[in-house]
Amino acid sequence: MNSILEDFKQAFKTGNILNQLIVINVVVFVLFGVVGVFMQLSGADALYQRIYYYLSLPSSPDQILYQPLSFVTYMFMHQGIFHILWNMLFLYWFGKLVTGYLGQNKVLGLYVFGGLMGGLLYVLAYNILPFYAPVAANSTLVGASGAVLAVVVGAATFQPNFTVHLFLFGPIKIKYIAAFVVLSSFFRITGSNAGGEIAHLGGALMGYVIISQLQKGNDWSKPVVQFIAWVKSFFVRQPKIYVSYKNKEESKKTWRKKAPSSTGSTKKKTATPQAEIDAILDKISEKGYDALSKEEKQKLFNASKD
Repeated sequence: MNSILEDFKQAFKTGNILNQLIVINVVVFVLFGVVGVFMQLSGADALYQRIYYYLSLPSSPDQILYQPLSFVTYMFMHQGIFHILWNMLFLYWFGKLVTGYLGQNKVLGLYVFGGLMGGLLYVLAYNILPFYAPVAANSTLVGASGAVLAVVVGAATFQPNFTVHLFLFGPIKIKYIAAFVVLSSFFRITGSNAGGEIAHLGGALMGYVIISQLQKGNDWSKPVVQFIAWVKSFFVRQPKIYVSYKNKEESKKTWRKKAPSSTGSTKKKTATPQAEIDAILDKISEKGYDALSKEEKQKLFNASKD
């Protein structure tokens, strides 16, 4: 058991956002599964259902006012092993593709905005369309499907002709996989899982919009990444930088004084250009030390020893 926990901790500590999203979903699923069994055995099933309901997204706008965070928490909740299994498999397969071409921050943006749009479309549909009126007052939504569909459609929008090999089907382009999933959800919006299928469509729409905007130069993932970094800053101790200054201009002056001159003793390693150090210091001033990449942190550290 300890080795399993260590594996999860290691996967989370890598800083890979795709891994972290999967770990969070799995841990939440296992935690609620275990707690749910024990609470039912102890006769506290009613309390468990209240907690579960509070973390689910209700379709009633009045109820949402009392639990606004459910717009976020619902996308990390699942019902049943196959529900989370397929969501995490699709998230991993298509998330790896997005990460490989666009970077891991884009996966986070797709996931969060896809989940939010999926939840919003679900609430709107259940309160506007007459078909859902009989069940709108008591319906709730859980699952990462909307968020995952945003990643799937986002990958297909960016690399529509990327080919994967499917068992029994052979090579197939991912644009056809995405189209099949979206159409399947649309055909089932009047079925038993209507709310979930509507959330799929909302997430798919957002995945297409985000990548289309990215191709035009608008990166919608930035505010999500910056917000997460801001939240993390309250819980993670900031590493000490070589020296602190009143402002970044003083920092630049001091770094320039420390920078190796073009004459004098030669060094085996190539010094980082001063302009690059200035850019790194600007980034620290605007976004904080945690926003630096591992390479940037190393360059700053090396420059401090010169």
